[in-house]
Formats: sequence, C-alpha cells, structure tokens
Amino acid sequence: MSRFLSDRLLSLTPYTPGEQPQDFNYVKLNTNESPFEPSPEVIKALNSDEVSLLRLYSDPECKKTVKAVADYYGVESKNVVLGNGSDEILSFIFEAFCDKDTPVAFPDISYGFYEVFASLYGIKAHVIPLKEDYSLCADDYCGINETIVIANPNAPTGMAISLADIEKIASTNPDNVVVIDEAYVDFGGESAVELTKKHDNLIVVQTFSKSRQLAGARLGFAVANEALITDLNTVRFSTNPYNINRLTLLAGEAAIKDTAYFEKTRALIIENRAYTVSELEKRNFTVLDSKTNFVFASHKTIGGEELYKGLKANGVLVRFFNKQRLDKYLRITIGTREQMDALLAALDKII
Repeated sequence: MSRFLSDRLLSLTPYTPGEQPQDFNYVKLNTNESPFEPSPEVIKALNSDEVSLLRLYSDPECKKTVKAVADYYGVESKNVVLGNGSDEILSFIFEAFCDKDTPVAFPDISYGFYEVFASLYGIKAHVIPLKEDYSLCADDYCGINETIVIANPNAPTGMAISLADIEKIASTNPDNVVVIDEAYVDFGGESAVELTKKHDNLIVVQTFSKSRQLAGARLGFAVANEALITDLNTVRFSTNPYNINRLTLLAGEAAIKDTAYFEKTRALIIENRAYTVSELEKRNFTVLDSKTNFVFASHKTIGGEELYKGLKANGVLVRFFNKQRLDKYLRITIGTREQMDALLAALDKII
C-alpha cells in the first residue's frame, strides 16, 4: 500500500473472490455461476443496433428493467432498486442504514462481503455464531436493535431459515432495518418478498447472477417499501447514477421475462444437486442440507484442503475456505451432469 492511503483503511482486508482462470481448462465449480447460457431472449436483445447505442448514457432510472422486476414479483416500481450486482446494493445498504450508533449484525459463517463492508465503512460488527450444526437460530437476532443482514439460503453452508423466522426477526426489531440476502433463493428457499408489504423495515436483495445466468453482466436488485427504496436511490444517485450499463439493463429485462427458460434451468440444477448429493454420500461425504446451486460437503477421512488440491490437480476447481469450522468442507457448485460426473471421477482417483 502507498503512504497516501487513509489511516481508516490501513487494516482493511478486501474480499477474496473465487479463482477465475481465463484459460477455461478447468471444470469450474468454485464460484456458483450457472453452467447454462443466458436465455435465448437475452442473446436476441443484445443486438448490433443496441450495441451502437453504447455511445449514449444508460437510463439512470432503469425504468423498463425495474418495471419488469416489479411485475414479476407482484410489487410496484417504487418498491424496486437496481444495482451493479447485488454486492452494490448491499454496499448501499451498509452506507444508508449503519453508522457509529447503529451496528450491523450478521452470522459468523456467511457471505464474506458483510465483514468487508462493515470494515470499509467503519461500522461496528456484531458477529453472531451459527449453531454447531451450522443452522441459524432466529432467537439470536430478536430484539437486538441493530441493522441485521442474513443470507437466506446461507453461503457457504447452503442452509435456509423459514419465513416464520424472518418475520419474527423483522417484527422484534421494528426500529431497525432487516436485510435478507436471497442470492440463492431460487434453488429451494422461500422468498421473503411478500413480507416486505407487511414489514416496513424489511429489505430483500436478489441477483441475476445465479438462476438467471447473468453473473458477467452484474445486475442485482432490492425489494422493499417505497421509503427504503428512496433511501437507497439517494445513495445510488450520490455515488453513480449510471451504475447499470445499457446492455445489462436489456439483458435483465429479457431474462426476467423468460420464465420458461428460468424454470427449465433451475429445475436442472435442482435435479443435478440431488444426484450429486447422493453420489457424494456414497463416497463417505457428509453434505449439509442445501437449498442453493452448490453443496457444502466434508469427507469422513480426507481433509478439505487435501481434496481441494487433489481436485485442482485433476482439472476440477471447487472452493476451499481455510478458516476454523470450515476447513473440513468444500463448497461445490452444481453444474451440468457431465461436470458433476467429472467431479466424481476426480474424487474417485483421490479417494
């Protein structure tokens, strides 16, 4: 780091993304991307005429895409805000609803960006341990009077809590914002979008990266009551009003309207997940109950790091977290059946 870096950032540890090899020689099961191409409607929307319009700024209000998202979820446009990936939405949330007097609470094992954002913005973090079995206890968050951020389903465990638990957390913290990060909800979780109509302190965040095959386009959104969306737009317009490019807006609109392709690809992921879990269990793995497009698995005799290195040597990338309570496990993205068979064949060599 340089001698010019602000003192408040000297201790900042940035988020570490999964490996992104550019040679594509690996079976890539490490960053929870979809193995399927974007919807054909997306490809059709991104035509040469639209590319020629890149000389113009994108719509700062993102009207068409916002309306498409609102229509899909049964809310109004005033209840939706778009971001450059859900990470940007989460960043806006930390800026808007946390400060020196309002800490943020989140689980000790969850999405790594929560801790990074708290550190970046100088917010006190209340880190609440998951239970021994990696489940989240809703009672730990009831009445704590802090901004609360919960990934549901959780990453990297893949486990989920019920809508009843979410409602209990929101209702017992009426004067604080409760954020439910639903990046993986389409693969088996229950969305809390409907609860945003009942609880004015609830924000649901989702992404187009996983179930709608647009990880490279960078598009996320939040659903909440109008006042909270206004707050988030205030931060957005004070940061970068043109945060979503023209082509991504078109891609997002086309993707969310193509429900048939969404349902087809989602079903294939869920089917391949069930197959993978069954095959891993035959090989002496313990697999947590996943509601996501990945599984979190540990072998009864071989450590996580050894398996990770062995798989990489055999051309398969998975995610290994070298941290306490996680280092026995691998997080394995669910891909095509062919990709999962390649994983299993590599595991058989190692085992």
